[in-house]
Amino acid sequence: MTNPNINRRDLLSRSALGLGSLALAGVLGDDHLLASESGAPGALAARSPHFPGRAKRVIHFFLNGGPSHVDTFDPKPALAKYAGQPLANTLTTERKTGAAFPSPFSFKRYGESGIEVSELFSRTAQHIDDIAVIRSMYAQVPNHEPSLMLMNCGDSVQTRPSMGSWLMYGLGTENQNLPGFISMCPGGLPIKDNENWQSAFLPGAFQGTYIDSQHREFHKLIENIEHPQVSSDVQRRQLDLLRRWNDQHLQPRHDAQLQARIQSYELAFRMQRDAREAFELADEPQHILDLYGSGVHGRQTLIARRLLERGVRYVQLWHGAGQPWDNHEKIEDSHRKLAGELDQPIAALLTDLKQRGMLDDTLVLWGGEFGRTPTVELGAGGASLLGRDHNHWGFSVWMAGGGIKGGTVYGATDEFGFRAEQNRTSVHDLHATMLHCLGLDHERLTYRYAGRDFRLTDVHGSVIHDILA
Repeated sequence: MTNPNINRRDLLSRSALGLGSLALAGVLGDDHLLASESGAPGALAARSPHFPGRAKRVIHFFLNGGPSHVDTFDPKPALAKYAGQPLANTLTTERKTGAAFPSPFSFKRYGESGIEVSELFSRTAQHIDDIAVIRSMYAQVPNHEPSLMLMNCGDSVQTRPSMGSWLMYGLGTENQNLPGFISMCPGGLPIKDNENWQSAFLPGAFQGTYIDSQHREFHKLIENIEHPQVSSDVQRRQLDLLRRWNDQHLQPRHDAQLQARIQSYELAFRMQRDAREAFELADEPQHILDLYGSGVHGRQTLIARRLLERGVRYVQLWHGAGQPWDNHEKIEDSHRKLAGELDQPIAALLTDLKQRGMLDDTLVLWGGEFGRTPTVELGAGGASLLGRDHNHWGFSVWMAGGGIKGGTVYGATDEFGFRAEQNRTSVHDLHATMLHCLGLDHERLTYRYAGRDFRLTDVHGSVIHDILA
């Protein structure tokens, strides 16, 4: 039946607008910004991976500043043999270094695998049969800022989305009332600030949420989480009105930033109910509190476990602001103090996850942005500083949990620990392997921006199948 109230001009106008709406729906769908069938915002709704992955979530211990591989997970007895002697080294370092500097820490074999680990991480080493140590990592330059960007975002120069943001884009989150990607750094922001957990050209809903975990009081831990005067019902009405206005503004245009802002308002409102329960530890039994320890890193690691339990997808735990592991001087005292703050919480988390049946589907990553030189750093006049310079040519990281074959050592540096030689592993290889454990093909997880398809690993990266279970 024809409609007598519509003429040809109206028909063409309405059809054109309809085609525009279809195009907008397609773009929003590509960005995961459409509502799901359950009504959850598309950006945050849980999504299926490319293939069944062993891991569902990630916790990343970031040792900011660069821990020494030859003092932690890569023993080099040759350094003791040639202690104080110059070594043939053509590698470029940031500062002047001198003779061979043997580790002041003892190494011991642990577990059925017999992997050697420094005394600095003797508690973590109790779990070595669940850990795969990669001893052949390498980065691009011996500087903190670009190396942090490479490790976190896959590119040392260009602005790129972080690993956590890519994971949110690919899988969403399983809890609509908490951020899906959280970075906890006690004492302030690390160098490069929130660029370490940026969403860059991905929709802003995938940006990481920063928590200054030095605070114990809930209102300091998460600022402005509750309104001091306005009730929840009034806030809900205000938010509904604001959303109607924003939706009206959004209708004729595609604006991912506005859509992300709308979702951030909604998430902030929903967090008022669930955040306190997740971040406060009053309901944890005393033996669990004792397991993790009373320090800030024990507390934030326990909070991280609670967040993972509640469906948060990616939690990054920084070891302080600045570069605490950047020990150019007195590395024995500094590394011993720093490791003493982390060893118990890391071991506690592995124990706790295993007891709860969560280690099988939780991927744990430990490491920094690069390693340190096996030669001693020299100060004014060539005096020994008893520390080590930056070393991007070779360093170690380790992974445990979902999809990882424990009790494994992959790759090796040279005799002294200068350079990765066997099975050299780039940061792109590491990222490709992590995504694989999560059921994501790093070559298929792409986002079109500025006329090309981007991915976390750019045009690089190979999955390290030798460390997969």
